[in-house]
Amino acid sequence: MEPDPLRRDLQALHPAGFGWAMACTRGDRHAAEAVLQTSYLRILEGRARFDGRSSFRTFLFGVIRIVAAGHRRRRFLEGLFLARYLDTIRAAGEEAGRREGHRAEVLAVRQALSSLPRRQREVLHLVFYEGLTIEEAARIIGVGLGSARTHYERGKKRLREKLAGGDGTNE
Repeated sequence: MEPDPLRRDLQALHPAGFGWAMACTRGDRHAAEAVLQTSYLRILEGRARFDGRSSFRTFLFGVIRIVAAGHRRRRFLEGLFLARYLDTIRAAGEEAGRREGHRAEVLAVRQALSSLPRRQREVLHLVFYEGLTIEEAARIIGVGLGSARTHYERGKKRLREKLAGGDGTNE
């Protein structure tokens, strides 16, 4: 039995959607899975409707971004007293990743990217990892094209500085 077109489109975009969810959750795999599942539910239950004003991919990435923002807010409110332990947990996850054979260069890029301001990180992820244009990225994150271009250029510059050993705060 052939899945309906909506489910087929979601299946086709799942790898890219998961990558975007990872970027929106700063690499937290469990959070990304929860965000993606909630996004799918919103779409399948009709609480988020594709109206055709953009590509389905742009629509999906927008839903994922909104769900991730809500997820961050809930986690912040639920975990105020746990905040001091989050860095320890994240560091343990990164160490586990290193033990799984991730190359040092990949980790350096991931860390440098995650240390960028949110808008710069989002635009760079959408353009570099998802192959979107800056205009499409601007629509997904809800900023103007000029603002997205500024975030893109500043993000690239900071990323270069961080990877070259600078701190990237010279702006």
